[in-house]
Amino acid sequence: MPARFRQLDYAELSPDAASLADEILKVSSAGIGGPYNVLLRSPEMAQRCFHLLDYLRFNTTVPRHLNEFAILIQARLAYAQFEWWAHYPIALKCGLRADLADAVRNGKRPQGMLADEAVVFDYCVHLSLENRVSDTLFDRAKTLLGEQQLVDLTVLCGTYVMVSMVLNAAAVGVPDDGRIPMPPIDHAVLRASLLDE
Repeated sequence: MPARFRQLDYAELSPDAASLADEILKVSSAGIGGPYNVLLRSPEMAQRCFHLLDYLRFNTTVPRHLNEFAILIQARLAYAQFEWWAHYPIALKCGLRADLADAVRNGKRPQGMLADEAVVFDYCVHLSLENRVSDTLFDRAKTLLGEQQLVDLTVLCGTYVMVSMVLNAAAVGVPDDGRIPMPPIDHAVLRASLLDE
């Protein structure tokens, strides 16, 4: 499917949008492509999103490998190919084991997760697929992560649902050779596989 928004050129941006683009270019592996190409069409909203994303990516209390794990989980659930393409190498660089990420890519519950990885996986999957978590899962997450990390993780999940929606609504493709990094999986099959504890 072709992208629904043409790629913006830096030279055509308004002064407000160009100022934000300068900030984006300091941290984004996709430049002003990906979700930013869409968001920059509404500069004030993009600015507000950027500040939230900057916190969630670089200043959160959640350890980086767990943070990126949560982003990959959201990408898989939403079948957001660009999001996976952008965050998979970052997750590995931050210390997430490739076998965990690859299991998620293939729609499977990863084996051999450490306690903190398992609670992040379960929390993100249940919150995203069921829009709530059980008292037992919430208490396990709060015990392992603490209150601030749990709040940061919850907001990360919701924010990356939004990012996935932006990417999918705009039909943002994968750069380079355009090969999609995640196989298609029927939603019911994916749900059953990921919720199986």
